[in-house]
Amino acid sequence: MGSRNAEKEDKMSGMQEGNELIAERYANLRELEAAGIYPFGERFPGVQGIESLKKDFSEKSKIRTAGRIMARRIMGKSIFMDLKDFTGKIQLYVKKDIIGEKPFDLIKGLDIGDIIGVDGELFKTRTGEETIQVIECRVLAKSLRPLPEKWHGLKDVETRYRRRYVDLIVNDPAREVFKTRIKIIQSIREYLNSHGFLEVETPMMHQVAGGAAGKPFKTHHETLDMDLFLRIAPEIYLKKLLVGGFEKIYEINRSFRNEGMSTRHNPEFTMLEVYEAYSDCGGMKRLTEELVRHAARTVLGTEKFVYQDREIDLSRWKTVSFADLMKENFGINVDDPVDAWVRNIRKRGIEVEGDKISRTQLINIVGELVEPKSETHPVFVVDIFKELSPLAKEKKGAPGVTDRFELFIGGLEIANAYSELNDPREQRERFLEQAKEDPEAKMDEDFITALEYGMPPAGGLGIGIDRLAMILTDSASIRDVILFPQLRPE
Repeated sequence: MGSRNAEKEDKMSGMQEGNELIAERYANLRELEAAGIYPFGERFPGVQGIESLKKDFSEKSKIRTAGRIMARRIMGKSIFMDLKDFTGKIQLYVKKDIIGEKPFDLIKGLDIGDIIGVDGELFKTRTGEETIQVIECRVLAKSLRPLPEKWHGLKDVETRYRRRYVDLIVNDPAREVFKTRIKIIQSIREYLNSHGFLEVETPMMHQVAGGAAGKPFKTHHETLDMDLFLRIAPEIYLKKLLVGGFEKIYEINRSFRNEGMSTRHNPEFTMLEVYEAYSDCGGMKRLTEELVRHAARTVLGTEKFVYQDREIDLSRWKTVSFADLMKENFGINVDDPVDAWVRNIRKRGIEVEGDKISRTQLINIVGELVEPKSETHPVFVVDIFKELSPLAKEKKGAPGVTDRFELFIGGLEIANAYSELNDPREQRERFLEQAKEDPEAKMDEDFITALEYGMPPAGGLGIGIDRLAMILTDSASIRDVILFPQLRPE
């Protein structure tokens, strides 16, 4: 009990100290205003990035840049400061004799965290450090809260997620993760665009929740007086575009699942979905490998890298059979009834609620079997049962299994693809079977109608951008690669 009181006292003490520091900054703000200076700046055109200044460094050249003060050292009539922008950090040198007494006093009264713009001249110190000698300084934004001094030492990592804006200011590795994520998405767009794919946009609010297994978020449109669902996948609309004659398309989309959260799951997530007419699962398999390897080479410069202390080699890709795994581990054959699946899975000590097992549960069980196999190289899981794949074509010569794969890398499920089912008769039957399992599932009549006009044979692919970013940035949690992950209220 005493330790809890001590923790509470420490917290209150910290809050009081924080309030005092904030009050001090407000006092500095009022001093700026009293001096006739607007502390939340105006337009400051012609700014050069710090990284480019250092890359094209030329002594005595005149420059203009802007950024946030990250450190300050006052030495009599001189001030040294570290200025940081999105690209890098550089030292500033302010000399009273050069800048003048009033501007010098103004800079002397600035706080760490303030955003300033400077005009100056580049030079190197006696130790060879690239520096800007400040000729003029302008306050662009006053920081009224102090930056944390020991941000990396915070035990509560959720604070970093809740105040990501502060995390990005002081935590360079976090900033680099998101720069890498941006480059991954850029590399995917670059590759697909250069191979003739067109980027499209489809609705995020659907009348019928479909295109994947998952519980949707529900909303209501007042004017139309109708319920709508945030999409769990864009698949149905993208296939309608195939019907309409778009032959090579993709969408980097935000999708939503009203389900649990974990280090691998966020209710709002980013997916890449690609569709190519006259292709199939095999074509998507080749495309997946090329896309992932291209992304790794672009952002890492190599196809070999470390993820969570394991070296991943993208030059080695293997394939395992879902049907074989089910038979070897659970004694389940493709033509066994679903209740037999449940009995056999329970025999292995795995809990199953009720007398049926969901598609998601079964895929997760197999994922756990595959994860160790994918710790050092990518693994394609093929021969997935038809009952688990309502939108995929059946594999020729293999009744009961579909022409589909799921890709695992480093123990994470990264991608899913298949030869798209384009027979409207069979699609209707699959939807009806799905409705028997899930009473809430609705028949998407408009999709069936679209298929009746004729959809070309096609391959479809989905890649989880968040999980791919986890792999290529060596991040243990999906929250580390999503700028603002969903969290419980404080």
